[in-house]
Amino acid sequence: MSQETLSREVVVGNRQGLHARPADLLAREARKWQSRIELVGKSQRADGKSILELLTLAAEAGTRLVVEATGPDAQEAIEAIGGLFDRNFNEQMNGNDAPGETRR
Repeated sequence: MSQETLSREVVVGNRQGLHARPADLLAREARKWQSRIELVGKSQRADGKSILELLTLAAEAGTRLVVEATGPDAQEAIEAIGGLFDRNFNEQMNGNDAPGETRR
């Protein structure tokens, strides 16, 4: 029985990029799943369960990454990890403004 690889494109929305705190949250979430989870950016591939490997991606704000999951719970893992990116890792922006916006 072959295991299908599922993928989803995500965008780093944090102003500071994928720094230590979101990398830690991502690795913790990835370790909850049996599936192999990798993030692919430009020409690099990182183990989603390793904080150090995630940091080597040097993903700045606006960087597009692909999350790949291979294993029995790949769909659930992709949804959970994608949700972290969708919520900007629960980091509060200044005044809840989107990056680059200011209120007047």
